[in-house]
Amino acid sequence: MNNEFENDMNETQFEDMRQQMNTLKEKLGKQEIVNDRIIRHTMEKDAGKITRRYHFIIALCLLMIPYTYWVFVMSLDLSLDFWIGTSAFMLVCAGATYYNSQNVTNANMMSNNLVAVGQKMARAKKFDANWLFFGIPAAIGWLAWLTWELYQQDTEAARYSLYGVVFGAIIGTLVGIKIHVNTMHQYQEIIDQIEELSEP
Repeated sequence: MNNEFENDMNETQFEDMRQQMNTLKEKLGKQEIVNDRIIRHTMEKDAGKITRRYHFIIALCLLMIPYTYWVFVMSLDLSLDFWIGTSAFMLVCAGATYYNSQNVTNANMMSNNLVAVGQKMARAKKFDANWLFFGIPAAIGWLAWLTWELYQQDTEAARYSLYGVVFGAIIGTLVGIKIHVNTMHQYQEIIDQIEELSEP
């Protein structure tokens, strides 16, 4: 009789423990889902910042085409070839920025597989880093061409414009470095969060 009672007690205790374990597993599972959603939402916000930055750069590049015609050709009487070269450079910058933005805007971080999202972020980060190997020499070449165009004018307006070019180049370089560093940092944050979520 005592043995039967003890067996019943053991079975009851075992059943209680099993139910408690199942409840704990369910809670942990729900907590993981909540954490996953929170981290994905954070990643999506970072990606949104990068996308908005890219859209601003694209818009700026396109607006520079008519603006530079007015400044360089109409106001400073620089060569049409220089404006065409400037416009081509702006279009290349806008096109490259749009191309890379597709890795970010099409990531869909709330629902896509994290491995695929991580690959897109790594690809976009690498493209941004590699772009400097073209962007910096191209910008230096453009500035040298602009300096030569202004030097040939040999007017007071051209000399003042040359001072403005030097000042603008310094400011533009500092702003460009800041934008690039911020973008690289946000890409790395997203990649780190993906690696954290993907850990077994």
